[in-house]
Amino acid sequence: MSAEILSEKESRSKRLLPVILAIAIFMQMLDTTILNTALPSIALSLNEPELKIQSILISYTLVLAICAPISGVVADKIGTKHTFLLAVIFFTLGSLFAALSMSLTQLTLSRILQGIGGAMLTPVARLALMKAYDRKDYLRVINYAITPALIGPILGPLLGGYLVQYASWHWIFLINLPIGLIVLILAAFFMPDFRGAPFHFDLRGYIIFALAIFLITFGLEYSIRGEIKWLAIPMILGGFFFLVWYWFYAKHKDKPLFSLTLLDVRTFRIGLNGNLVARLGISAMPFLLPLFFQVALGYSPSDAGWLLVPIAVGGLTVKPLVTKILHVLGYRRILIWNTVLISLFIITIGIFGRDMPMWALVIQLYILGLCNSTQFTAMNTLTVGDLGKEQMSSGNSLMVVNQQLALTLGVAFAALFLNFYIAQHWFPTENTEKAFQLTFITMGVLTLIATYIFAKLKKEDGDFLAGRSVK
Repeated sequence: MSAEILSEKESRSKRLLPVILAIAIFMQMLDTTILNTALPSIALSLNEPELKIQSILISYTLVLAICAPISGVVADKIGTKHTFLLAVIFFTLGSLFAALSMSLTQLTLSRILQGIGGAMLTPVARLALMKAYDRKDYLRVINYAITPALIGPILGPLLGGYLVQYASWHWIFLINLPIGLIVLILAAFFMPDFRGAPFHFDLRGYIIFALAIFLITFGLEYSIRGEIKWLAIPMILGGFFFLVWYWFYAKHKDKPLFSLTLLDVRTFRIGLNGNLVARLGISAMPFLLPLFFQVALGYSPSDAGWLLVPIAVGGLTVKPLVTKILHVLGYRRILIWNTVLISLFIITIGIFGRDMPMWALVIQLYILGLCNSTQFTAMNTLTVGDLGKEQMSSGNSLMVVNQQLALTLGVAFAALFLNFYIAQHWFPTENTEKAFQLTFITMGVLTLIATYIFAKLKKEDGDFLAGRSVK
């Protein structure tokens, strides 16, 4: 009888695991997208310049990049259940502290706590899902679990805009509390607890690598802060020093955090570099657009939220079609010309500014969403497609870190260029609006550089992934 009860409990846990993951992903995606439309209101409330508030975005994504490699290690050590519970607690407490913050420093520290939880939240739940289900069922289950993640980018900007306009910015964080509590209760009762076999973790390499990306990112962030501007160059130089150190360290280490042999795989090397550069402009848009609409054009938070919806809808629309598009056109052609389209759309917003008709802007943002979603799928699948089984885990971890780093650097570069153009006072009237336009153009040109990287692909690269005939 006890065996039957145990079996029934395991079966219930297995059935509810995708639900737990779905709610957790929804909470994280909602939090990621809800904040952008609230930035001007947060700046006003905290008596900070509207265009120097990006640290609350950068701190979160940077911590995701730094903590992502250790989530699997922690889960193997203390189990998936305890790691996931800790992740939910950190994320929810970070949300509470963010809502109670009285200064930009407090809010940034709260976002760091959120980031520590967020870095473990989705990866650990996915790991549990992989261990609970057979390979033949995994794709079906994971597709069910990530469906709410597609709704978050649509709901987030709207909810953020209306909460800020009719309540206060604190509610964009408080909304995580009931969701976090539900996830915590479900996980406490139904989350399976898997542990992995102990393995070597390159702690020294991890510290060197983490210091490198931390110093480079915050060096860029500090470069626009007058009182600590002098720290920028030493931090950036220090970051590159640690990066070079890691290169030589990994060369002579038996089992480094990220093996340099990964870069011997040509498609991985091209995919990783292209991923980083192409995402700079793409990642800057969720930060720049709400600020542009509200600060430069004078739109309300809710109107700014509505204008971000076409991007998310475009991404949702094309998702079922991406595999067919890649099958017909191939990876090389898609990655080159799709990158060109994304760059042109970003540059066009900069050229026309407020002179662009509203209907044209909505259509353009919708198509941009189509292109973004296609780009993400193509870049991600090609990057890891040629890796061997023994390289897959390390390569996938490095790709995730690379993506979060690109997101962080995209915001950092956009803020850097925006504040630089504003400081020049090149325009006697509408200086802020023109500075935004120049920033869009600059980020579009930066994104265009990725076409040079993707041009190094061979015509047949990725054909087996897209189901094309391999000659």
